[in-house]
Parts: sequence; C-alpha cells; structure tokens
Amino acid sequence: MSLLERLQKKTEVQQAELAQEELQDAVSEAKPEKKDMASALRRIRGGEQPQKEMSEQTNKHHEFKNRLYKQIFNELKDDNVEEIIPKLDAMAVEIMKEDESFRGKVDRKKVIDELANDLTGFGPINPLLLDPEVSEVMVNGPVQVYVERKGKIELTPVQFRDDEHVMNIIEKIVAPIGRRIDESSPMVDARLPDGSRVNAIIPPLALNGPTITIRKFSKDPFKIDDLVRFGTLTREMATFLDACVKAKLNIFVSGGTGSGKTTTLNVLSSFIPSDERIITIEDAAELQLWQDHVISLESRPANIEGKGAVTIRDLVKNSLRMRPERIVIGEVRSGEALDMLQAMNTGHDGSLATGHSNSPRDMIARLETMVLLAGIELPVKAIREQIAGAIDVIIQQSRLKDGSRKIINITEVQGMEGDIIVLQDIFTFRQYGVDEQGKVIGKLLPTGVRPKFYEKLESSGIHIPSSVFVEEGWPD
Repeated sequence: MSLLERLQKKTEVQQAELAQEELQDAVSEAKPEKKDMASALRRIRGGEQPQKEMSEQTNKHHEFKNRLYKQIFNELKDDNVEEIIPKLDAMAVEIMKEDESFRGKVDRKKVIDELANDLTGFGPINPLLLDPEVSEVMVNGPVQVYVERKGKIELTPVQFRDDEHVMNIIEKIVAPIGRRIDESSPMVDARLPDGSRVNAIIPPLALNGPTITIRKFSKDPFKIDDLVRFGTLTREMATFLDACVKAKLNIFVSGGTGSGKTTTLNVLSSFIPSDERIITIEDAAELQLWQDHVISLESRPANIEGKGAVTIRDLVKNSLRMRPERIVIGEVRSGEALDMLQAMNTGHDGSLATGHSNSPRDMIARLETMVLLAGIELPVKAIREQIAGAIDVIIQQSRLKDGSRKIINITEVQGMEGDIIVLQDIFTFRQYGVDEQGKVIGKLLPTGVRPKFYEKLESSGIHIPSSVFVEEGWPD
C-alpha cells in the first residue's frame, strides 16, 4: 500500500471516529445518565477535573495529528517516506504557530514519533521492538499491549487507535513474505526482517480484537558464553554439549512455550563445523547460523483456494535428496516425526530438533503420538525401537517461576529394555527453595553417571575428563 493510500485510509478512519464521537455526545445529552451520590460528590470536590483535562489533551493530540496528516497529504504525497520524516518537525512547528490552541496541550515530539512509527515502522509497538530488554510483545487488541522483560510479563501504556490500526500493522508484517490474513484465513505465522517470530489471529476467532504475538530475537545471536552467563547451563554442561554435537549425536531439545528451545537450538547449531552442509527446516525461518554452507527451508500455507501448502514433513522428505550432512528442524509437531526418525536412523547423524513437552519421558511419549499422526499404522514397539535407535540425547529446558530459563535435564536415551525405552539423566537441576525476592535457589549438577556413548566421543577424538560427570569435579 502506497503512502498516499495509507494516508487516505487513515483520514477516512479518523473522520469516522469523529462522527461516532459526535453521535455519542448527542445521545448522552438527550439521555443523561443517572449519577449516584458518590459520583456527585466527586464532581463537586473536583475529582473529575483531571479526567476532563486529560480528555481535552487527548482530543488536542488527535486533532494536531490529523492536521499534520492532512498537511503531509496536501504537500508531500508524492515524496518518499525517507524524505518526509526529516520535514515533520518543521511542519509541526508551523502548525503550532498558526494555531496557538495547541501550545502547552500537545507533545510535539510524541506526535512526530507516532507519525514516524506509522510511516516507517510498526506503529505504536515500534519502540518496544527496538527495546533490547523486551523479549516478547503481546498485542491483545487495540488497548492492551503486554511485554516480557527478564522473563516477567508486564502491561505497557502503549495503545492502538482501533482494530483497523492493528490490522494495518499485521498486514504490514505479513505482506512482504507473501502471507495473507483475512476472514477466510484468520491465523498466520510470519517473521519480521530481523528474524523475530510473529503470530497473528483476528476476529471472529479473536474476541478481544486483532491479536499479535511477537517473539523477539537478538540481532546478535546468543552464544554459549551468553547462556552460561544467564545461568541457563554451566560451563561443564556447555563443554559436554559441544562434544555431543561435534561427535554427530542426534539431539532433541524439549520444553514448554517460551522456555528458550529455539535459542538453545541456535547455540547448538553453532557448534557444527563450518565445512559441513547444513539444512534448516522451519515454519518461519528464525535460526541464525554463522556457517557459510547453510540452506534454509521454510514451510508454506495453502493459498486462498486451499492448495499449494508445503508442510514440514514435505521439506524433511525433500531435504534427504539435498545431500545433507546435518538436518536441523525448528519444531517437530506432527507426522514429520516419522521422517525425522527415519533420517536419523539411515545415516544422517548429528541431526537437531525441538519439540514441546514437560519432561524427557513425556517427549518420548509425544514422539510416539506424532509418529502415529503420519497415518502409517505401526506397532508401538516398532515406534519405540525407531526412537531409541535415532535419538541419543534429550535436552529439557524450562522457564522457572522467577522468569529464568534453565536446562533442567540432559538425558541420554540408552536403548530398549523389553518394551520400555531406558532414559538416564546425565545432568539435572536441583532446586533448594525460593529467596525473599522470589528468585529460585538451585544448582545444575551432574548425576554421577557417565553416558554409554562416552566411548563414541573418545573414538571421535573428543576427550572429556571423567571428573566432569561427578559432583566433586564441579566448582561451587
């Protein structure tokens, strides 16, 4: 949508809002509400005066913004957006000189920032997306915007004008990557130019109005040293995982929503040697790998006719024909689990993937269910043998009550005993309590068990001291 079309649309919406406000005022005058005694006392004492002044300032703010919009439309409609932004301040000053009623009642800088965000960024949430402390932005309709900071969710004063304003931002996000959102397709997964993950859902499915959830990613991807500094894992655990990736073990990262699975997957992928061919498969491309030989594949939803969908499973099958040395799957959630397990069992060692679960044992059970979703009837024992033969390590990640994210288990899949898959924790998180500030007190510790694949690590030329696997070998 061109600048001219956007301005026309905004002007039409704002005129409709003014007409609606005038109608509501007329109805209020015709049918005055009954005020109770408390309300009358507040009015007599002047309790409603600040609210009245605030309303007047809000009206002036919108009026000033409309005037500036009209001036842009009349004078600069043929200019590029990059040329308009530097001229906004001078135009705003000129309007204030012409109409002194705006002086002292309008924050000129705030109006200019809002206009700049509307024209060049993503509207009111643009400052939140630029804030490095914000890890997630949640728009629950036009008047309620939450963010996540340091693992905690908090309400912000940011608001949109109306549902239409939110819809404009959604369209601005999804259009560049060829996605669409409308009544026939009211949900969409997308990504921002910086790789941040976006999910949007609109009425009639979203009753609060158009809803946007943006999972931000750092411009500079986190490295293993960052995770150690955050307390997600210890230096010894990092050394162990580095060895597992370089020894081409198949690793599965599991955890709940927002536990940091994708970040951990990205860090694990960074351990892959730069001379190997890597193929990543995701719903929305998020992984940021530093290696040169990386092929990124992204699934595609069906078009308006319900055709043309390309699923994760289709991409996994196709990747096997692309001579992969490493396959990295952003998230396994359906029948692609069967194709992933078959790939891991047929020479594609060193594969990495993530999935949702509450524990390593639960991840095994979910994989069994996902394999059945492939539509092929297999005995449960055969499925379990596939899982036990394919996956070597499960990394369980969790977001604790204090908002911190930690790897709470590194578990080895040891094989089958009868009909049961045997799991053995190598490292685990031991929680001792919670301090006065609500921070979880605990420690990441080895269990004292050396993994069965220790000899495989040694034969690959990767040496890890045995002391790493006992608690005495760790610093306090």
